[in-house]
Amino acid sequence: MTDSTGWSAPDPDSPGSGGQYPRYPQGPDRHRTGKPGVIPLRPLALGEILDGAITTMRRHAAVVFGSSAVVALVGAVLFFAADLWLLGATEPAPVIDETAPPEQQLDQMMTVLGESVPGFLLVALLTMLTQTFLSGLLTVVVGKAVLGSPITVAQAWEELRPRLLPLFGLTVLVTLAVSVASLFFVLPGVWLYVLLSLATPALVLERGRVGQALGRSRDLVRGSWWRVFGVLAVALLVTLIIGSIIQVPFSFLVDADAVLRGMTTGELLITELGSAVAETITVPFASAVTALLYIDQRMRREGLDIELARAAGGA
Repeated sequence: MTDSTGWSAPDPDSPGSGGQYPRYPQGPDRHRTGKPGVIPLRPLALGEILDGAITTMRRHAAVVFGSSAVVALVGAVLFFAADLWLLGATEPAPVIDETAPPEQQLDQMMTVLGESVPGFLLVALLTMLTQTFLSGLLTVVVGKAVLGSPITVAQAWEELRPRLLPLFGLTVLVTLAVSVASLFFVLPGVWLYVLLSLATPALVLERGRVGQALGRSRDLVRGSWWRVFGVLAVALLVTLIIGSIIQVPFSFLVDADAVLRGMTTGELLITELGSAVAETITVPFASAVTALLYIDQRMRREGLDIELARAAGGA
């Protein structure tokens, strides 16, 4: 069961599947050499996934960095406003009286926490909305890049628009599930995050429903949890390093004690601008790696490379 782009999920009820998604042979007759786009159409090594993400960003620079920059700047403006008027970033950081009795120190901590939580929740919500939109848009771009097809921002938006609300709903569900799992212990949260990490590309590319996307991610990760975890961990490490390097010049313009004494408006603006520039690079890279990891898992389990080769040849 495959549409013209090759992304639809295989039919688990197809003859001979026994209710399971079919597994395709890995023999010499399998298509292994074609590379119509940014990756070879065969199961990928870690380096090929990372290289495919970078190549996607380079070949589709106008779409990737244009959309990423706009979203990052909009987010920076919203975060700047939240820091300025809700989080009190220009005010001195609250100090707990170390000479007070433990009960009073606990009361002071709870007061500070209570005043900060609404602002932090708003910032978390803004981050989730902006990055979810950008991840969905860039997943569409990766889907075209794998086939070697050109795409514009308008075309990517047209494909994403019907999936946008389900994508936001999916992100909320995954965030809540991982957060609840993490309350008990960190490891269950990490395990669940990896298990559901491929739900976003599954929802966007397969054009299914939220529940189907969650199930597809579970099925694709099952039996390959450690491999998926390793790829995501490497991508996270790369994004942290790149983001830190990008923000170094901006940090030189802000005093080291700015957070304690309260930032000036200019320092706050510089900080948010540095974060926006870093996110313009790191969010597309992380999104592309996740989308390519999803495609790789499908090529390994479902013979998607064969379908993509046909779709690329038809294109």
